[in-house]
Amino acid sequence: MAGFYNSLRRNSSFSSTILFSYYSSQQHFLYKLIFFLTFLPLFLALFAFFLQWRGGGIDPITRWSFDYAKEFPGMLDSPFIKSSFDDNNKNNCPNNALGQTNSPVFPYFRGWNFNYNDSTISPKACITSTTSAGLEQLLPWIFYHKVVGITDFILFVEGKAASTNVSRVLEFIPGVQVIYRTKELEELQAKSRIWSESWLSKFFYKPCNNELFVKQTLNMEMAIGLARDAGMEWIFHLDTDELLHPAGTRGYSVRELLADVPADVDMVIFPNYESSVERDDIKEPFSEVSLFKKNFDHLPKETYFQFYRDATRTNPNYFLTYGNGKAAARIQEHLRPNGAHRWHNYEKTPNEMTMEEAAVLHYTYSKFSDLTSRRDRCGCKPTREDLKRCFMLEFDRSAFIIASTASEEETLQWYQEHVVWNDVAAKLKLLKYGIFVRIYAPMDIIQGLRKSGVFASVIESALTTASKRSNYSADNVDVGKISSRELGINIPETTRRLLEETGGHDSFQAIPPLSPPGFNDVDVIISAQDALNRSNGSADNADVGKSLLKQINFKFPKNTQRILEETG
Repeated sequence: MAGFYNSLRRNSSFSSTILFSYYSSQQHFLYKLIFFLTFLPLFLALFAFFLQWRGGGIDPITRWSFDYAKEFPGMLDSPFIKSSFDDNNKNNCPNNALGQTNSPVFPYFRGWNFNYNDSTISPKACITSTTSAGLEQLLPWIFYHKVVGITDFILFVEGKAASTNVSRVLEFIPGVQVIYRTKELEELQAKSRIWSESWLSKFFYKPCNNELFVKQTLNMEMAIGLARDAGMEWIFHLDTDELLHPAGTRGYSVRELLADVPADVDMVIFPNYESSVERDDIKEPFSEVSLFKKNFDHLPKETYFQFYRDATRTNPNYFLTYGNGKAAARIQEHLRPNGAHRWHNYEKTPNEMTMEEAAVLHYTYSKFSDLTSRRDRCGCKPTREDLKRCFMLEFDRSAFIIASTASEEETLQWYQEHVVWNDVAAKLKLLKYGIFVRIYAPMDIIQGLRKSGVFASVIESALTTASKRSNYSADNVDVGKISSRELGINIPETTRRLLEETGGHDSFQAIPPLSPPGFNDVDVIISAQDALNRSNGSADNADVGKSLLKQINFKFPKNTQRILEETG
């Protein structure tokens, strides 16, 4: 009996040990679980922090400190850099070149010296533009381009841009030449050699976009002479809704791009990317738009054609407006414009190259109000005949019809369907395959300029300074003093003979804004390419491919040539 009880007690003790061990392990597990649940969020937070931290690497957009002052285009040797650096050290302030300013001074913000006459700058590049925009667009446009290395601006102003308050501010900015569209200027341009030649003549005496195209070309011709006199080496023609994007450079610098151009290249083509707005209430496109559609020249052709329908949606073309980019020309003798998108030379065919990464960012129809403002600029009727005379591109015609005939509510709905990209899945798909690209550099730079007080500073400084318009300062042009040489009025006899012998008046027609390759051309292009690929040295098959390409009324002849070269 005693043995039984002893056995029972041992069993009971063993059971208690098991239970205690079980509860102990359970409690230990709970402690582990609580510790894990507490530690996991902290670990994830630290992990997210390290993912966002950029470390100490050099980045073009973060290179705003004085440590890298001399590496960024706008930061040159200047006493302002040292004094601002010392002030920051004394006050224990962060070395932020975009810090808030308290008074209107030049340089416009701490440490930045836009010394456009500095003899050490090379190569010197300028931009010419014909504009009627206001300060809300022009100041970000000018100062952004100063940051990326443009030294001079030759602005042909009219409308709002020529108003007293706006022009006074423009004249006050160093490096900006302002030319007003006066009767004297029109009379001078009427004597231009362009009017005696036929390469631009098909755009003469037509309203709206054609009239603007001719005006831009005449202004570009005058700007060449002004740029040469100012010691410029390169000249761009851009509209004020376009920004240069010098991708592929260490310092986000246009000068760095141009310095690497071979000496025998006369013209550099910058393919354009088109803004793809994601809202219908954009007010400041340069500061609010980061999504862009890439150019055909910067995409594999298979990718372009594969996603053409996705990228085009229900619009007439891949881009809303033009797709043939803009160009920079090396300033040299006999240079002339070839329409708003290209340059040419009276004595030779320019040797050209296309940028592989750098581009022009075109902020087209980025504001809903662009529909009505474009409509109001044109005295055209919404008829088929007038539309052909007024506009060169199909989307411009469609937009004009909508803005002229539909109610505001209907116009907004049309804008949302044809311009705004609010389909998240579609955007992600096109981003994944490289059709879309996010570009933040211009947005960051312009937002930084605005926060620093640059724009308010220059306006306040200009308005408290006597206007220079009456006496035409060195930066602003008296059209009466522009020589006939700058407009090419006197054509040398040898040049005239060369033009007559080579058909120079007609052989090189001005290049208008062109749409990218259309989807209707894809089948023929692929058939032509297949024929070229199958040729294997057979002249017959190669000729079939080339003849198929010639059947297309192709809107992008340079790309056609590139396809032929790539396929042998």
